[in-house]
Amino acid sequence: MKKKDIIEFEVDKMEFGGTSVSMLGNREIHMKGGITGQKIKAAVKRTRSGKADVKMVELLEKSPMETEETCPHFNQCGGCSILSIPYETQLEIKEKQVMDLFLKQDLFGFEFMGIEGSPETTLYRNKMEYTFGDEMKDGPLTLGMHKKGRHIDIVTVDGCVLVDQDFIKVLTSTVEYFNEKQLPYYRGINHKGYLRHLVVRKGVNTKELMVNIVTSSQVDFDMTEYKNMLLNLETESEIVSILHTINDGLADAVNCDELRVLHGRDYIQEEILGLKFKISPFSFFQTNTKGAEKLYTIAREFVGDHEDKVVFDLYSGTGTIGQVMAGAAKKVYGIEIIEEAVVAANQNAKLNGLTNCEFIAGDVAKTVKNLKHKPDLIIVDPPRPGIHKDAVRDISKFGSKEIIYISCNPKTLVLDLVEFRNYGYEVDKVKCMDMFPNTPHTETVVKLTKVR
Repeated sequence: MKKKDIIEFEVDKMEFGGTSVSMLGNREIHMKGGITGQKIKAAVKRTRSGKADVKMVELLEKSPMETEETCPHFNQCGGCSILSIPYETQLEIKEKQVMDLFLKQDLFGFEFMGIEGSPETTLYRNKMEYTFGDEMKDGPLTLGMHKKGRHIDIVTVDGCVLVDQDFIKVLTSTVEYFNEKQLPYYRGINHKGYLRHLVVRKGVNTKELMVNIVTSSQVDFDMTEYKNMLLNLETESEIVSILHTINDGLADAVNCDELRVLHGRDYIQEEILGLKFKISPFSFFQTNTKGAEKLYTIAREFVGDHEDKVVFDLYSGTGTIGQVMAGAAKKVYGIEIIEEAVVAANQNAKLNGLTNCEFIAGDVAKTVKNLKHKPDLIIVDPPRPGIHKDAVRDISKFGSKEIIYISCNPKTLVLDLVEFRNYGYEVDKVKCMDMFPNTPHTETVVKLTKVR
């Protein structure tokens, strides 16, 4: 077997995060995607001793597990890679994958409480970030998601089942409007063009909608007509915010050089577990609102009675989890590196009448050293790369009896748990919360107890 060879095989084991490992002869075949039982044609990208990395070229035969109806874009866009699998089976797969990661690191002897399903398995996303482009070279303007395995081609996902009709209406009307205007989309190859992204955010419980059109500064275009077109759409939620973000950065990401408010305000509000939160265009907020309510309820149950305790909420974002805990806590300190998120967190605490919350901007590894109070309880909710080793050491030095670790990436979670074990913390309880139905991802909540 050598590079560029075309091979055929049956997918064996699905691993967490959307990859698979199969055997062909005496060689391990590693591939992005794949569902157990599928028959695949793939191209070899790289070979190593006893292993090969391949890219799917063609699905020859579906898996016996794939019995559910899918959307029109399934196998085109890279979003819902397991939409074809019944939801109960999805939960079983994720539960086993997470447990395998724990066992691989010799983490056992704890109470495993299984996986909690999402309250909604479709129409659950409260945020979508769409990209302008075309589906084929010199084709009509498209607006949507990158095609699976392609860096350039964009498919307009107007049949997506993860979002409700408000998202679809804004998406389709936007691409139709700018098609008529014949404005060029931004090309990453030469950094020329105007239209870059469309970001839609929704307050699921408050019925508030934000539309953020992201462009370069290369064309001087009046957005008044576009704003009026959006306001005339018959959406279920009220459009309370229409924004125009100018982004001349080279990266294919939504960054802000200038923010213009075309209509309303520069935020929407959401309510979770009786608390109100301002969500700005660039602040992090869980993308599954109903799922977030369940996730934070699990965390609160893991914490138990925390009256008169000092709580550290590390990687606090806009302060959701810290404020959920604040009602029964003596004091909550939140630390977050993104200053805008910290400003929003302090505003949210004020909005909710919480006088015992203080959110601080800074790097967790450095900032925890400067806090005067000792925590009785620490909550960590880090980004996908997990916690830096130095931060694990500094967090452990506080000697908190309990740590609640909320993770969106169990691969880095288990590595961090091994580090915490080196400082005397053992895993007490574990429960998964499926925040991302029909995708290969899940959240995991872990309770750590200091034993030595």
